[in-house]
Amino acid sequence: QTNLKLLIWAGVFCCLIWNGFAQQGGSDCIKANAKSCGECIQAGPNCGWCKKTDFLQEGEPTSARCDDLAALKSKGCPMEDIENPRGSKQVLEDREVTNRKIGAAEKLKPEAITQIQPQKLVLRLRVGEPQTISLKFKRAEDYPIDLYYLMDLSYSMKDDLENVKSLGTALMLEMGKITSDFRIGFGSFVEKTVMPYISTTPAKLRNPCTGDQNCTSPFSYKNVLSLTSEGNKFNELVGKQHISGNLDSPEGGFDAIMQVAVCGEQIGWRNVTRLLVFSTDAGFHFAGDGKLGGIVLPNDGKCHLKDNMYTMSHYYDYPSIAHLVQKLSENNIQTIFAVTEEFQAVYKELKNLIPKSAVGTLSSNSSNVIQLIIDAYNSLSSEVILENSKLPKGVTISYKSFCKNGVNDTQEDGRKCSNISIGDEVKFEINVTANECPKKGQNETIKIKPLGFTEEVEINLQFICECQCQSEGEPNSPACHEGNGTFECGACRCNEGRIGRLCECSTDEVNSEDMDAYCRRENSTEICSNNGECICGQCVCKKRENTNEVYSGKYCECDNFNCDRSNGLICGGNGICKCRVCECFPNFTGSACDCSLDTFPCMASNGQICNGRGTCECGTCNCTDPKFQGPTCETCQTCLGVCAEHKDCVQCRAFNKGEKKETCSQECMHFNMTQVESRDKLPQPGQPDPLSHCKEKDVDDCWFYFTYSVNSNGEASVHVVENPECPSGPDIIPIVAGVVAGIVLIGLALLLIWKLLMIIHDRREFAKFEKEKMNAKWDTGENPIYKSAVTTVVNPKYEGK
Repeated sequence: QTNLKLLIWAGVFCCLIWNGFAQQGGSDCIKANAKSCGECIQAGPNCGWCKKTDFLQEGEPTSARCDDLAALKSKGCPMEDIENPRGSKQVLEDREVTNRKIGAAEKLKPEAITQIQPQKLVLRLRVGEPQTISLKFKRAEDYPIDLYYLMDLSYSMKDDLENVKSLGTALMLEMGKITSDFRIGFGSFVEKTVMPYISTTPAKLRNPCTGDQNCTSPFSYKNVLSLTSEGNKFNELVGKQHISGNLDSPEGGFDAIMQVAVCGEQIGWRNVTRLLVFSTDAGFHFAGDGKLGGIVLPNDGKCHLKDNMYTMSHYYDYPSIAHLVQKLSENNIQTIFAVTEEFQAVYKELKNLIPKSAVGTLSSNSSNVIQLIIDAYNSLSSEVILENSKLPKGVTISYKSFCKNGVNDTQEDGRKCSNISIGDEVKFEINVTANECPKKGQNETIKIKPLGFTEEVEINLQFICECQCQSEGEPNSPACHEGNGTFECGACRCNEGRIGRLCECSTDEVNSEDMDAYCRRENSTEICSNNGECICGQCVCKKRENTNEVYSGKYCECDNFNCDRSNGLICGGNGICKCRVCECFPNFTGSACDCSLDTFPCMASNGQICNGRGTCECGTCNCTDPKFQGPTCETCQTCLGVCAEHKDCVQCRAFNKGEKKETCSQECMHFNMTQVESRDKLPQPGQPDPLSHCKEKDVDDCWFYFTYSVNSNGEASVHVVENPECPSGPDIIPIVAGVVAGIVLIGLALLLIWKLLMIIHDRREFAKFEKEKMNAKWDTGENPIYKSAVTTVVNPKYEGK
């Protein structure tokens, strides 16, 4: 009895669960408010339409015919009266993938080789019901290859040209190990033939090089040799090429790549593996740079080769990267960038934007170009990436990959498989889903192909938008109010101008005016905003399964559930949805009320908002100084102080000494450390993460060098030179001897200076004495004290007679 009770309760519980699922599934069907069978089956894959004439009860709307299949059966609709068309798939072309060996007697044309299966299908899609197809891909051995070598012939590539001149036969020999059907071509480029890219003086147009260098006239792009299987011809024509020159450092390589991609007839591309080797030692111009030369017309992406020369470089701007990606993908061209070490970082970023491309390091004189091409080809061909053409509106596609060694992936990674060798077979599972019917119900075609391959899968999409019973409808049926509609699938589809369940109302019945005008908003063609019915000139809004969700307004134009969402909640849970607009609670703003005005999360430990280095936006710091990072702009990896902060930890981990030697394992394990041999091996500026170069002294007065950086995930990384630089001790004897000799020399110099000054002083005094001596004047009068020994007496009376 106990077991019987358990079984009964289990049965009741299962019934309740099933009923719950049925109601959940039927809710979408009810919400659709379908007026016809076609509208019903478009509401969801579980929706069915009951075409039984007397199915509806008194007062029920026509939309009640649309419900979940189980709900329709429970309401008394027989299975034969339920319209529920299902999607299907049909394979039209299904050739097996090719199996052959290199060097075998069998020689197939490229178009006869199959690497993807199936090739053509038809999918009949019902809205919401995915159709699954399986694709098989197998790399064919001995698959033909076309390789076009596009080389920069600016003056800096002079030594590279010498090595490329013998590339043809050597590359033929190496590629012969991969395929027996290999062709090679050659093209060159320099720059647009206008200022300021080149000098347009007559002499420079004839010879753009300086000195006695004999260079050819500058040109934009030249197709030197179309694809050929004759390696000697490649060597011969390339050997006749000469270097040219230009003024600026970036080159016009994008113009050349565009012409190589779109000029298929002139280049000679076949429907095989297409490789484009782009060899340069400089950067590139792209869309917008043409303005420097007065060129503003966007590149048209068409072929403009005349006598194998690009003739419109002065007329059209450089192509954009997105434009190049589109043309390279359309023409199934895989690109190998053979560039020098200096420009590796630039072209690796470009590689990330161009699918099925690779970057190789070109030696200074291109001597390693053959090995570079082989390695890049192996890298490209070992990965298959599926790409689909533009999808019709409302159609979505998803991928799941089944790769080697049991590796499976979904979402974006489900499009590709890596490490594929020749002969390996991988599979993909593809789901195609129509989320809505096209307006006209016409068929659409999409194509799926592996990137870099010419083979593709063609899928014709046919949409199930109407029921089979529609074709059995009775036009102008008496059942539709005196013939005012077509009776189909058990309900009336009203003629134009008639409305109502049985088409009982006319749009001319209200004041002889258009009745629908009362149900349309101004400047709108939608009746009741497509959210209700116009019953004799008045909108009756739809009812929703969730009673908390309602349409409102005179024209049913408002609702309380179609506002912006955040974290899965209407208005982020921080506001009220009114007429499709969020009214936010205090302290919140934004279209989804997801922006908090609270500045507490931005408050730094010092009490400042964002440390005074940024603004608080929606509770998150937006640092105005790019040097600072962190939740409150507190971290600066490039500021002074980083070296001193991490000095002790680096010292203890690298050399097992310093203040933190004893506590190193507890305090200094917050970064990853790598030891390098010399300072040249340390990371250099130019990497994406902030980098600090440090030079510090250890406890032995030795200098040690290290770098400190933090990546985008917050992981710290330290690179340290393994051997510190220790200064040698001073030599005492030469120092003492030097000091003594210096003192003696200084003393002698002072004595000599003193002696010289004294000599100068004495000579000045002597000269002054001599001058005064010469200017002296002596008095010749008699001394009144002096009395002569001789006395002369004069007779006063003596008259001389």
